[in-house]
Amino acid sequence: MADALRIETRGDRTVVTLARPAVRNAIDQTMVDELHAVCTDLENEPRVLIITGADGVFASGADIRQLRDRTADDARRGINSTVFRRIHELPMPVIAAVDGYALGGGAELAYAADIRIGTPRVRVGNPETGLGIIAAAGATWRLPEIIGHARASELLLTGRIIDAQEALAWGLLSSLHEPDELLGAAHAIADRICANGARATELTKRALLAPADQHPAIELELQAELFDSDEKRRRMTAFLERRSQRSDRSTQQEEESR
Repeated sequence: MADALRIETRGDRTVVTLARPAVRNAIDQTMVDELHAVCTDLENEPRVLIITGADGVFASGADIRQLRDRTADDARRGINSTVFRRIHELPMPVIAAVDGYALGGGAELAYAADIRIGTPRVRVGNPETGLGIIAAAGATWRLPEIIGHARASELLLTGRIIDAQEALAWGLLSSLHEPDELLGAAHAIADRICANGARATELTKRALLAPADQHPAIELELQAELFDSDEKRRRMTAFLERRSQRSDRSTQQEEESR
């Protein structure tokens, strides 16, 4: 067991549980270091990543005791920002299964995921300005991409914390589930992802992350790679065979009913 994370690896996915329940899973340097190690593993062997939190909390924020003592040089190093960007750029999709509080750095970790689902107990926001700092681990540019500039401005400038229903209505969460069903729902999403072509999934994520000025050229190049792949031919052949079999069965049933 890791000091700040619980890690479970299956063949096609890794589940990471933030596990500092005594401090509501606050993100400290140890957790950052362990998240970097997870990223190294998933960069070398791409798998879907599910991130969740222990004991009904996703993450209450960065560890204030450590944050209070950090200096300007620490800010420029981007301690949390760097690992969140690395998580966001992992080859395969990242799913955040959010329960309870996701505040400050905890919210920014959730923003770094490709897909966010939650429970009715979710409370999410960035109260950093109330502590005399800004949300500097991705919220100022990632949150507007998710919910729009006006809503992101309201949350970041007021420090307001929103509940699950508002997060769902704004598109910050894509679905809500009861707490005991949350991880199962995350696995169901991972199942759908993993049933698809792995390389096609990787390249879809790459296209989604590409800057606007790279489109449509990047899509054409990525598609060119896939068009020449054995996986494409195998999957399309299987699709056509299934459709042919369904058509044959339908024809047979029609003849038998006459």
